[in-house]
Amino acid sequence: MPKFLIEREIPDAGKLTDRDLKAISQKSCRVLKELGPQVQWVQSYVTDDKLYCVYLATSEELVREHAERGGFPANRISRISTIIDPTTAE
Repeated sequence: MPKFLIEREIPDAGKLTDRDLKAISQKSCRVLKELGPQVQWVQSYVTDDKLYCVYLATSEELVREHAERGGFPANRISRISTIIDPTTAE
């Protein structure tokens, strides 16, 4: 299944409380359950003013639908073509 990186602009995202993040995560999981196994959340990274989320999905459209149903911004969606890490240098 293709992998996508979603950039979500959320002012003061880094100031979200654990309770806020839990509520956002629960809402996301509810929407994912409704959409079925064709879209899966892998993980997210929180910065000062953005969330960067990694998803597996059969299409970019499903990623957008998840964002729309959940009320989450999806300012940029990029399909990941490959992954490299330090072992790539070996």
